[in-house]
Amino acid sequence: MNEEYVKETNIIERSQEELDIELIKSIIKTKQDLKDSNKNYEFAEGELIDYYLYQIKANQSKLNYLLKKAKKNGLIIDMIKEIEIRKEQYNQDIEAG
Repeated sequence: MNEEYVKETNIIERSQEELDIELIKSIIKTKQDLKDSNKNYEFAEGELIDYYLYQIKANQSKLNYLLKKAKKNGLIIDMIKEIEIRKEQYNQDIEAG
């Protein structure tokens, strides 16, 4: 007989503050992805032009969605908060090695 093993994991509920920080981090990452796609588009040739246009459109749509979600949640995303989160992420990346 075949026995199936199911790994049990505990679901950890996150606080609203943790969810808000995750949303802000997603917005920052998407902004950077959009910036990178625009930069790559400037130097694209041939078929890559279509690829980067698709990336730009996809990132812009994602950013619009995330910003609407942030506004709905009552978040105000300002440059200070963005810089603090970037600094925190940078420090975590350095510690992770």
